[in-house]
Amino acid sequence: MSTLYAVTLGLLSAAALLTLVRLVRGPSALDRVMALDVVVTLVVAGTAVGMVLRADATPVPALVVLTLLAFIGSVTAAHLVEKREGMR
Repeated sequence: MSTLYAVTLGLLSAAALLTLVRLVRGPSALDRVMALDVVVTLVVAGTAVGMVLRADATPVPALVVLTLLAFIGSVTAAHLVEKREGMR
């Protein structure tokens, strides 16, 4: 079973690396904001896999807070883009 966890963490790491490339390269601010949201989601997923691997539920409150912050950030970014598009 630990091979499955290693493969899962490896795939999450590869996804995070590709997302960080998108975060750096852009080309627009919305791309960067969405890439940052995906990175936070991948961190939450990786932490959840680690929790299962260690059979420790201690970080659950931190995961809830991180998830809520990611949601609020996404909604705020969408609102900002909507306002910006309305000004044109």
